[in-house]
Formats: sequence, structure tokens, C-alpha cells
Amino acid sequence: MKYLVVAAHPDDEILGCGGSLSRWANEGHEVHILIMSEGATSRDKKRDVSLRKKELSNLKKAGIKASKVVGAISIEFLDFPDNRMDSIDLLEVVKAVEKKIADIKPSIVLTHHIGDLNIDHSIIHRAVLTACRPETGNPVKKILSFEVNSSTEWNNPGNLFFKPNLFIDISKFIKKKYKALNFYESEMKDKPHPRSIEGINTLARLRGQTIGCEFAESFMIIREIN
Repeated sequence: MKYLVVAAHPDDEILGCGGSLSRWANEGHEVHILIMSEGATSRDKKRDVSLRKKELSNLKKAGIKASKVVGAISIEFLDFPDNRMDSIDLLEVVKAVEKKIADIKPSIVLTHHIGDLNIDHSIIHRAVLTACRPETGNPVKKILSFEVNSSTEWNNPGNLFFKPNLFIDISKFIKKKYKALNFYESEMKDKPHPRSIEGINTLARLRGQTIGCEFAESFMIIREIN
């Protein structure tokens, strides 16, 4: 099987499904990662990539190291603006995802939950659904959405509440997830923030207890074609 993770920012791919990626890679499946946004310039009033050149370089290096820990075959970084993807035509985002799908030909694509608080997450979800529309010849047979600490649970629940219906036991791979996240030190927070190691551990334990194991990651099945 070929898995493609389409994530908004460097660290989302590990927060959302790092343990599952490690498990799938260990089982002999191909894992590929596409990071859509540069992940740092939203901290400034006006986007200026040159001001964040060193930080962006470090984020890419961290992403490469993290991808190796979880066993990914490839990781690609695009340069869409961080937390400003609503300023980009959706079609442009769709085309970028379509290109990656054409190159990789994955059977399973993972991306963000549509109801995430972060605007980039919800836009990328829409772009992935469009790029994965089930036309003749499209290789994608399953689309999964994952949860990201401090984004998925912080939005107004409404009808877009994250309701997982797929759980992956990552008890044997949780340490890989922690090790990968250690490379994203600049993105992590201190407890009791949900994006602290303690917060991530708590969520993984909760999802694990839901299915009777020690640690798990959860997903929503958006579409599955058999």
C-alpha cells in the first residue's frame, strides 16, 4: 500500500498520525509526506520569508529528520503562506495536491479534519477532497482525516465535530512519535498545553483506552472505495 499524508505545516504530520505512519512503514508499506505551508511567517504582521529564512530552514531539517524516524520514503515541502492560505485560490492548492497524487499514486491519503480551528487545515481538507474526487483512473481508494492537538479540539464543535471511526493501535510505536516530535522542539509547548508531550500522551492514551489498548491514533473515514 502507498500512503500519502497531506499536512498544512511541519509537525502536523507527526502530531496527527506519526505513530500510524511508523507502524505502516514497519509493516512494509510506502509512506510519503507532503507539507503544504512554510509554517512560520504568520508570526509576523506581514509575510516576509526572508525574515524567517533560518527558522524555515530549521523546520525543513526537522521535518526530514522526523520523516526518517517514522520511516517515510519521501517528504516534500511547498511554500504556501503560513496561516494565510485563505488568500490563495483554492484551485492552486488543489493542483499542488493533484500533482503529488499523480507522482506518488497513493491508494490512501490522510489529511486534516475539515472542522479544525486552523484555517490552513480546513482549506487543505477541501483541496484534498477535490484532488481525490473518484474519477476513473484516480488511484486514491481511501481518504482519512486526522486530529491535531490545539486545533481540532479548539473549534466550535457544531456539525464539524471530530468523530473518529477508525483507530490504529500505536502502542509499539508511540516512542517513535515522541522521538520524531523532539525534532520539532520549536513547535512544541510546555504542559498543560495540548501540544506538549504530556498533552499528546494524554490524547493517545484516551484513544487507546477507547479500543482497549495502551496508545492509539484516531481517524475519520471520509471516503472508502472497495
